[in-house]
Amino acid sequence: MYAVLADAIMIVHFGFLAFLVLGGFLAWRWPRAIYAHALMVAWGVIITVFSLECPLTGPEDYFRRKAGQDGLGPTGFIDTYLTGVIYPEEDIVLVRALVGAVVLVSWIGFAVLQTRRARANRTTVGH
Repeated sequence: MYAVLADAIMIVHFGFLAFLVLGGFLAWRWPRAIYAHALMVAWGVIITVFSLECPLTGPEDYFRRKAGQDGLGPTGFIDTYLTGVIYPEEDIVLVRALVGAVVLVSWIGFAVLQTRRARANRTTVGH
C-alpha cells in the first residue's frame, strides 16, 4: 500500500512538472487555465530560487521508505528522477533556461491569441 501511495505522489509530481512546463499552451485552448499555470510557474520559481523542498517530496520519500524502498534522500524529486537521468547534471542551468523559454513562448502565444480574440469580438459586436 505504501508503494502505491508513493507512486501516486510521484505521478502527481510529474503532472505538476508537465503542467508547469506546458500549461501555458493549454491556456491557448482553455484561457482560464492561465491563472493556475501562472501560480504553478510562480511556485516553481520560488522553489528553485530559494532551494525549497516541494511539499510532495516529503510524503513520497516517507511512503517509499515505509514500503522498504530507497527514499528520495536529500536530493529530492528532481534530482532523483530527472537530473542525471533524463539530462546530465551539468546541464541543469540549460534545462532551467529551456523550461523558462517554453513558458515564455506559451505566454506570448497566449497573449497573441487573446488579442486576436478580443479584436474578433469587437468586430463581431460592431456589426
